[in-house]
Amino acid sequence: MKRKGSRRSAVWEWMACIALLMLVLSACDRAERTAQEPSTEQSAESTSMPSDSKGSFHSEGKLTYWAELNGNAAGIKTTFNQVPFFQEWQRRTGVQLTFIQPPANQAKEAINVLLASGELPDMMEYEWINYPGGPEKAINDGYILRLNEAIDRYAPNLKRYLQDHPDIDMQIRTAGGSYYAFPFIQGDDKLRTYQGPIIRKDWLDELGLDVPVTIDDWHTVLQAFKDKKGAQAPLTFLGVPNPLFGIEGGGFIGAFGIKKDFYQEDGKVKFGPVEPGYKDFLTLFRKWYEEGLIDRNFATVDSETQDTSMILSRSGTGIWNAGAGIGTWLPVMKSKDPSVELVPAPYPVLHQGERPKFGQLAPAIGSSGVAISAKSKHVEEAVKMLDYGYGTEGHLLFNFGIEGVSYVMKDGYPAYTDAILHNPDKLAPSQALAMYTRASYFGPFVQDVRYMEQYYSLPEQKEAVRVWSDTDAVLHTLPALPTTEKESTELSVIKQEVNQVVTEMSLKIIMGMEPVSAFDEYVKKIRLLDIQRAIDIQQQALDRYRASVSKSDVNSPR
Repeated sequence: MKRKGSRRSAVWEWMACIALLMLVLSACDRAERTAQEPSTEQSAESTSMPSDSKGSFHSEGKLTYWAELNGNAAGIKTTFNQVPFFQEWQRRTGVQLTFIQPPANQAKEAINVLLASGELPDMMEYEWINYPGGPEKAINDGYILRLNEAIDRYAPNLKRYLQDHPDIDMQIRTAGGSYYAFPFIQGDDKLRTYQGPIIRKDWLDELGLDVPVTIDDWHTVLQAFKDKKGAQAPLTFLGVPNPLFGIEGGGFIGAFGIKKDFYQEDGKVKFGPVEPGYKDFLTLFRKWYEEGLIDRNFATVDSETQDTSMILSRSGTGIWNAGAGIGTWLPVMKSKDPSVELVPAPYPVLHQGERPKFGQLAPAIGSSGVAISAKSKHVEEAVKMLDYGYGTEGHLLFNFGIEGVSYVMKDGYPAYTDAILHNPDKLAPSQALAMYTRASYFGPFVQDVRYMEQYYSLPEQKEAVRVWSDTDAVLHTLPALPTTEKESTELSVIKQEVNQVVTEMSLKIIMGMEPVSAFDEYVKKIRLLDIQRAIDIQQQALDRYRASVSKSDVNSPR
């Protein structure tokens, strides 16, 4: 009877695995179809500006601005015109805005409805790099304006910055040389790393264990967390918007010398999921899944689930941000148990003494930017308003907010006030920042490293940035590579098909529905989907970029 019960349990577990896989693949399929099946929901709001507002950019009537409200701000205010930052931006530039606000987390669906309607706002904040065919096609399709002439005439601040930073200039243009959006620029390399492994140091001390470094160290720690601390999901990481998302920055996968994406090796582009190292990674995670060392529902873990798992000690380690992870979890956990300690762990390696090859490293250019409609009748006003963020005053507003309210100048240093760091309304620093600044999320400006110096107020956060930055990721991460319209279209189609196969097979192997030996057939399938053509496109773009960098270096003044 005992054997029969065990068999029934195995069957149920197998069925649960299949159900989870189908759920994840269905969600991925829905995400891929959003371009064909857009949502029709949309909401609008109007700002109200004082009649005596002054500014050299003023236009009769209001300009329209399409954007999704940031999540930290949306948790406090429901519309843009309630947020002090957007009120101040309009006041200073003299431009009145009517905001068109898509429903939360539905920007991709809503933008398709917007474009199809033909009724386009003056400005649209979106990830234009993901437009089918790329931003050059969005220009050729008549949706957004080629900004070269407008920037030259009306955007002296951005123009000056790009002249001083030719490497950035190359990354915000298409292969055809078109400027298409006002970009978000991370102005210091220290801003580009903010995510990595976070672990319960109090548990390690109690168990007599050191912070793990190698994959074997990690296995020992996770097993101890499960057996001796009762952790139901010793290791947690994000599984949305796609499975394994939380470790795509290099966590655990990077220990095998590859990344779950395109990367470069001595100037040659490679695609990690077809490399032998990815098979080794899948073998490891299959074992850890069988042993209950990672969340059984890892493929559907969202940020809220990960927060809950860490805060309630369901998990002893996660991969998340210094701000949203350590900065959010630690105060809550310490309020309940002062003995709790969270510390960063280095990105794992296979052997002691090795330097991590990969780690999270964001591009210098954010994926989101503000484009101007090709149909706008207020190009000059829109450009001047967007250019404000790249000037001296705008830089302070976007990064630090309103002087005397959210920051004060101390010996030339913009120091956040208690309105940000110890908010009287009990807002978390991330929420308060979103009220007065855009420092912690995308926007048309250059992010200032002094924001991070203050936002990461805990010593554990500062140490995290130091530990997680100690990798060779900069040698292997691809920069933002401009592609032609034809290349972007080809690449988009190939990546969509390939990523679906990678997701399906990764889940099947990790969850035990396919043997590890199935990896070889899966690689053949990916190669039939023309992954080599995608690699070649990326290689061509990288070669163009490197040639441009070399030319820029030669022509730069000595």
